[in-house]
Amino acid sequence: MARFCTKCSHSFPSASAFTRHKNSQHRNPKPQAPRSTFKYHEYLNAQPCDEHGQFLPRNSAPPPLDDSMDWEPFDDRPLFEFAELIFDKMQSSKADVDQLLQILAAKNIVDGGGNAIFENNAHLEASIDAIKYGEVNWHSFSVRYNGPIAHNAPSWKRATYTVHTRCSLDVARSMAGSADFDGNFDYVPFEEYTAPDCRRYSNLMSGRWAYKQADVIAQDPDTHGSMIVPVVFGADKTTVSVASGNQEFHPVYMSLGNIRNEMCRAHRDAVMPLAFLAIPKAGRESADDDEFRLFKKQLYHASLARILEPLRPGMTTPEVLRCPDGHFRRAIFELGPFIADYPEQVFLAGIVQGWCPKCQAAPNELDGEGIPRFREHTRCLIDTFKLDTLWDTFGVIGDVVPFTNRFPRADIHELITPDLLHQLIKGTFKDHLVSWVESYVHATAESERDAKRIMDDIDRRIAIVPAFPGLRRFPEGRNFKQWTGNDSKALMKVFLPAIVGHVPNKMVRCIAAFLDFCYVARRSAHDTAALAAMDAALGRFHEHRTIFEEAGIRPDGISLPRQHSLLHYVRGIKLFGSPNSICSSITESKHITAVKRPWRRSNRNNPLGQIIRTNTRLSKISAARVEFGRRSMLTDDVVSHSLRAAGIDVTDDEDSDSDDGDVTDVDAYSRKITMLADEVSRPNLPELVCRFLHDQRYPDSDVPAEYIPLDDCPSFEGRVSVFHSACATFYAPSELSGPGGMQREIIRSNPSWHGQYARYDTVLIQNDPDVEGMAGMLVGRVLLFLGFTHEDVHYPCALVEWLLPEHDAPDPVTGMWVVKPEIVGGIQTVGLVHLDCIVRACHLIGVYGQTRIPVDFHFEDSLDAFKAFYVNRYADYHSHECIV
Repeated sequence: MARFCTKCSHSFPSASAFTRHKNSQHRNPKPQAPRSTFKYHEYLNAQPCDEHGQFLPRNSAPPPLDDSMDWEPFDDRPLFEFAELIFDKMQSSKADVDQLLQILAAKNIVDGGGNAIFENNAHLEASIDAIKYGEVNWHSFSVRYNGPIAHNAPSWKRATYTVHTRCSLDVARSMAGSADFDGNFDYVPFEEYTAPDCRRYSNLMSGRWAYKQADVIAQDPDTHGSMIVPVVFGADKTTVSVASGNQEFHPVYMSLGNIRNEMCRAHRDAVMPLAFLAIPKAGRESADDDEFRLFKKQLYHASLARILEPLRPGMTTPEVLRCPDGHFRRAIFELGPFIADYPEQVFLAGIVQGWCPKCQAAPNELDGEGIPRFREHTRCLIDTFKLDTLWDTFGVIGDVVPFTNRFPRADIHELITPDLLHQLIKGTFKDHLVSWVESYVHATAESERDAKRIMDDIDRRIAIVPAFPGLRRFPEGRNFKQWTGNDSKALMKVFLPAIVGHVPNKMVRCIAAFLDFCYVARRSAHDTAALAAMDAALGRFHEHRTIFEEAGIRPDGISLPRQHSLLHYVRGIKLFGSPNSICSSITESKHITAVKRPWRRSNRNNPLGQIIRTNTRLSKISAARVEFGRRSMLTDDVVSHSLRAAGIDVTDDEDSDSDDGDVTDVDAYSRKITMLADEVSRPNLPELVCRFLHDQRYPDSDVPAEYIPLDDCPSFEGRVSVFHSACATFYAPSELSGPGGMQREIIRSNPSWHGQYARYDTVLIQNDPDVEGMAGMLVGRVLLFLGFTHEDVHYPCALVEWLLPEHDAPDPVTGMWVVKPEIVGGIQTVGLVHLDCIVRACHLIGVYGQTRIPVDFHFEDSLDAFKAFYVNRYADYHSHECIV
């Protein structure tokens, strides 16, 4: 296949010749983050003040903090690190801690002295309790039914319900004052533009909602110079043990909208447990009574209003808070987004199950968007209509007052946010689309036995996808019972090619459109183009999902709350920024550390009090680590630190880190070029190296090395270093982590991966930097990572097998590019490319066609067994963004 360079007039007979030319003359520069311009709010501009609220002159330094090297209440760093290790990281039982401390004490006696680290577990816990940082105490209040109670009234009317909570104002002070968030805390609402007409939404303070609320607050001149502090909440019931009688807890979590997304996703103390709500129970006879259901909703809202009451004064009169940068600022609190799954959203919005909490689309009309709900309109409906009319016509429960109505400017219908986990990942994808595909197979197969064969084949297709960095394997396909959100995310990456040929093309297009919507929605930032892409993908999804109605899988139509919620995503992103930091996956993860692990550490007797004590101690340890880190007391490892404290010099090993960030030295070895060519059965390797060197030496030559006699190319007979892996660094802002949007991944080229099989990863190689997406790239399978030095210049390279696009556009059914091995003269072509031309790893999945996968087929053979491959743009977020 001939190649033509768009930057000059040369054409080339093969990909290898073309890429050598690109290596030398048109090497791709490393991508950089786009420059942005910012517009900050004029009046709520977070001007620093003193601790009494008096504004300071511009550029004033923050008040000095305590920088003493004081480990109080611990005597030294080893004691602190031991307490943190045992209580926070290892989470050992009290008996195990006592035994460990006895062993250490006995060792001290044998060695001739020295005090015990701690006397026992009680001493360790007392030391943690004495930490003076992160102190936010818990208290409780009681709630009970206040209506008339007959002598035969059900038990729930007679019960007293206890709610445990921290002071919400103290939690806000603790989070705002944490030095851990310095540099990751937005003080002023802003608008970000990457182009004059292209706005970018990322953190909550970049959204329209924060700016709009600041405009409202700024109408009061007394608030000018203050800082808006949106308070974000999340609530979700969790079951800690089915075996112990479905023990449930209902935690409420709190965060500050000023904290940037990456800190929330890092699961640090950017999200903290605020309260544990009461869970009223009733006997079987009254559990389904309307009166009991109404009481549960009223109890829920009354409890939340009481929990958040300490914040109310600060919503109109500024509170002085210390901020992560050390300055004091006057803060105005604002009830911000509320993270919840659909059942909790129903409770929050005071609506009827089956209706939308954000618009008035009826349960049988959820395939379209209804009139938006808002606080004043709902209040007007309640004042105008009777309860049964409200219920039947508007989906409103008239005798439930949302807790937000008791606070200024708060509208619960607006504050309910998109929920990626339950609406997209677990909901629409796993519970709907994957289940519907299986239903279709069973409904259309010739027999039940044949349907099972098809499902087994789909499972085997999923099981044999090649390995890829960060890709979870499904050895048995999707045929397992205990599903988690992470399982669904992993299945999304490999599901689409597995169903091609087994279901209609329209069904494949439907799922591809949904995946496109989902992957863009899960990005860390969204610009105008990304939101337009979401709208387009949603339109295609709605167009193609009718296949499930036509096939009889959904004969009564598709009117489902979780799929309906997709209609509100673009507006939700414009209001609150990227949803991946205000998603229930954050609170689900917090369940593990705040509820489930503390419950396992308890003795199961009245465990809530023990859970609360554990959370308090964890907060103290975390706050102590942040404070000690701020004072630079945690530099070096604990041994080096102790040696320095004892006056013993510690020599740094300046040669411990290599400056070569491209090729790793794991399992590196060296060979003469001719010997290496024989070992890897690539007799033309010396020729490839010589022609590669010609291109490098004469980058301005009008005659490519492909046409130069080999005798006229530089000679190389030296040694070559071979590596089994390389590290690619690239700009990928759509990924969920990485400083400045930079990502690193390890690419493997290992003949014995884990001593079991050969692993040769595939990569994207820059073809034309002026062409965006896959049209400007080629695919190569890395056979060797090698480096050699010629005339004092080091060349890191990769020997690759070429795979070229089958067509000039993606496959119209899956939306993915299809590549095939380049065959010349019956042999697959290979090329030598400079590592600077490799963009990143890519994932290939075989085009299975109608072929059934053998039962004993192993995934290690996938890249050799198929004639064509999909370039999997769903392998990760950045792949989806760049492989278009």
